[in-house]
Amino acid sequence: MINKNDEEDYIPEGYFVIDNGEEEIRTKGTIIINLKDLINSHYHPDAGRLNGCCGCDGLDGINRVCVNNHEIGTENSDCWMPHFL
Repeated sequence: MINKNDEEDYIPEGYFVIDNGEEEIRTKGTIIINLKDLINSHYHPDAGRLNGCCGCDGLDGINRVCVNNHEIGTENSDCWMPHFL
C-alpha cells in the first residue's frame, strides 16, 4: 500500500496511515493522507512555507490551512518525493 516513488501518491486515495517511524519521510506519529482526499483547504498565507521547485517540499513547516486559516498539515508534493499530506 505504501509507494515510495517520487512524484507518485504515497498512499492510495481514500486511505490514511499513522506513520510508525519506519519510513524515511520524517513524520513519526502523524496521520498521512492522500492529497486528493484533502478538501476545504488552501495554501498557507506565509509564502515562506511554500518552498519547492515543482510543488511543496514541506521543509518549512505546515503549509496547508483550513477555510478559516487554521494550520492543518504539511503538503509534500515536490518532484523529488512521494506525494502526501
